Amino acid sequence: MTSILHKAALGIALATAVTSIGYAVDWPMWGNNNSRNMISPETNLPTQWDAGRYVGNTEEIDLKTTKNIRWVAKLGSQTYGNPTVLNGRVFVGTNNESPRDPANKGDRGVVMCLDEKTGKLLWQFAAPKLGTGKVSDWEYLGICSSPALEGDKVWIVTNRCEVMCLDAKGMADGNDGPYKDEGQYKAGPLPKPAMPVTPLDADILWRFDMREELGVFPHNITNCGPLLVGDKVIVTTSNGVDWTHTNIPNAKAPCLAMLDKNTGALLGEESAGVGAKTLHSNWSSAAYGKVGEEDHIIFGGGDGWCYGFNTATDDKDGVKTFKEHWRYDCNPPEYRFKDGKPLKYATYEGPSEVIATPVFYKNRVYVPIGQDPEHGEGIGQLVCIDMTKKGDISKTGTLWSYKKISRSLSTPAISDGLLYVGDFSGFVHCLDAETGQPYWVYDTKSHIWGSTMVADGKVFIGTEDGDFVILAAGKTLKEISKIDMRSPVYASPIVANGTIYVATHTHLYAVDSKGLAASRAASKPIVASAPRKQTGR
Repeated sequence: MTSILHKAALGIALATAVTSIGYAVDWPMWGNNNSRNMISPETNLPTQWDAGRYVGNTEEIDLKTTKNIRWVAKLGSQTYGNPTVLNGRVFVGTNNESPRDPANKGDRGVVMCLDEKTGKLLWQFAAPKLGTGKVSDWEYLGICSSPALEGDKVWIVTNRCEVMCLDAKGMADGNDGPYKDEGQYKAGPLPKPAMPVTPLDADILWRFDMREELGVFPHNITNCGPLLVGDKVIVTTSNGVDWTHTNIPNAKAPCLAMLDKNTGALLGEESAGVGAKTLHSNWSSAAYGKVGEEDHIIFGGGDGWCYGFNTATDDKDGVKTFKEHWRYDCNPPEYRFKDGKPLKYATYEGPSEVIATPVFYKNRVYVPIGQDPEHGEGIGQLVCIDMTKKGDISKTGTLWSYKKISRSLSTPAISDGLLYVGDFSGFVHCLDAETGQPYWVYDTKSHIWGSTMVADGKVFIGTEDGDFVILAAGKTLKEISKIDMRSPVYASPIVANGTIYVATHTHLYAVDSKGLAASRAASKPIVASAPRKQTGR
């Protein structure tokens, strides 16, 4: 039976075959497809634009002052969610500090659905906060989940530690599905009275509360990009430590769960002991690939290990648990122990978890280690893991490793045999995906939270200082442009149907590829300046 991954690969191959005549594709989930390799076959993408100026003392961008921008949508005050695009709709997570609906008052987690052509708000999902503060639902972080899209459905993970399936058309076409309590959900739990539901509201099809159903204790915020595999949706639970950062309230709660994507029924959960070994939280999104005929759900754990699970499950005392193919410690021994003693977590030389999303590529997994940005900079490592082996493959599964990288939150992108990845210290690294040989390192001179995206022979990345950097893809370092977005860029860029989408902290920009011939002809590639010393090894 042809897998979703094979279908995705076929789609990319077909797209590549016709890009010369203007073929364009959607971007339906975090990482573009379930291998999570952030590349696109699209061409003729812009390399120059102007983010514009504000209208007076407002937060509105004056489109007349922009260049090569089709539209700008005002988001909240903090945006970490990565946009996705399908069937003429753009989805992005943010907070409620620029409320689109006056009825939705106060701090909330928000997912906006925008018209792809105009940026007009079609509808929004607005979730009340848990009321736990920074412990489990950090104030004003909003929804950090990148929505997964398929057909007329949207799957998200909310700030309230829920998995939800929404109607992509919102309430405009009626209240579909078995869930009918949208008004009460908007208002918050009883005894609060239900709020009116309008055509601009989300239509919830089903809801799965991971705190109630799985005993999860989310740390700081719940986050992951849902993974779609056939009729299944796989999510990270964000189970972690409490406010003391030393106690795990429920070490037995699963850190990865699998649901029926149509009904929300629980199909399986991990029982590999990740929760008991978690250093901080579990925020990495899962990836998917096939080795021969075997399904592999690839999960970067909050314990600093990477796991390969089968979509098939075992029954353990009435609980369906993932069958494990392999596990791999992404931290070298010297990051965990020094002179026979354990190194403390959240120290510069100590161990890290996996926050970046693992990438599946040619029977291999590529993944860096990292920590919560609040912990600062520290030593990192990028590993290439052989997925054909079984069991604990920490010693036998290393194809290559790269330690000249700092802690990283960033998912690698692999194109034409080259791997591009950012680290939190602000460096973009280019390596040979087969051997790990480094070719160049580019210094953005800022922290990097997001991930590289490769398309049209270029590498795209945003920074905390609000710079959007475009580099030439290839073995030779070349800066093509650096664009001031006038607000931090924590999310990762995507490209869909000839348009680059860049989410800053406060706005979503649709950068149009049309009418750029003159500006391209006028711009010349800039040779990058000498790099500063890296803080990692």
